[in-house]
Amino acid sequence: MKAAGLETATADPAPLEIGGRTFGSRLIVGTGKYRDPAQTVEALRASGAEMVTVAVRRVDLDATREESLLYHLDPTEFFLLPNTAGCYTEEDAVRYARLGREAGLSDWVKLEVIGDQETLLPDTEALLAATRTLVAEGFTVLPYTNDDLITALKLQDAGAAAVMPLASPIGSGLGLLNPLNIRLLKSRLDVPVVVDAGVGTASDACATMEQGVDGILMNTALAAADHPVLMAKAMRLAVEAGRTAWLAGRMPKREWAVPSSPSSGMLD
Repeated sequence: MKAAGLETATADPAPLEIGGRTFGSRLIVGTGKYRDPAQTVEALRASGAEMVTVAVRRVDLDATREESLLYHLDPTEFFLLPNTAGCYTEEDAVRYARLGREAGLSDWVKLEVIGDQETLLPDTEALLAATRTLVAEGFTVLPYTNDDLITALKLQDAGAAAVMPLASPIGSGLGLLNPLNIRLLKSRLDVPVVVDAGVGTASDACATMEQGVDGILMNTALAAADHPVLMAKAMRLAVEAGRTAWLAGRMPKREWAVPSSPSSGMLD
């Protein structure tokens, strides 16, 4: 039985809202690299994610074919977020965003314009140009970028509905490398900050959410785990724990010990 008022005290005062849409989960999950569609769907459900990404360039867009991943993703259960993974130019990214919309996926897009094949770091100039083009065409744009404040502010000014800075390079599993940069972005931006790429395990997710960000997007951390469905559950709990800890406000760090019990009134 819950203590009186506990549910109210632990409720999130500001649910995740992007582009005028509210989401109960702050975890966004990708759909690539799983063993098969059945495992994909099981992991998505275990994660509690409501929004899932689909790489327009890498999937069969005919949802009537059982061979297509889209056949197995119920759009009434998951909000499908097309992404432009694998695009290296502004033109390609814009073209695949349009293709995702024409295929009936969504007029939302997780926008990726990669600048370097080895590091998979973004081409920020092309990303900004593509963001401006797609916003002008009515897309809700969520650009994947580095953790640079100036680029993030320019993306916001270009009309991005959220900004998605990396924790560390895509697929690296290195976790959050620059927490200061992420906190700086969060403190300066008016749109949601959703950390994307580099989270490797549950402790990474928790530490990232403790920076006060609005959410996390991940794929490889789940799909490449020994037990993807179990890791999906762990990530769901970690994101919830990190968010709750940030709302609670951590104790200050000190370089000396402080007794947890008062020294006055002690028995002789």
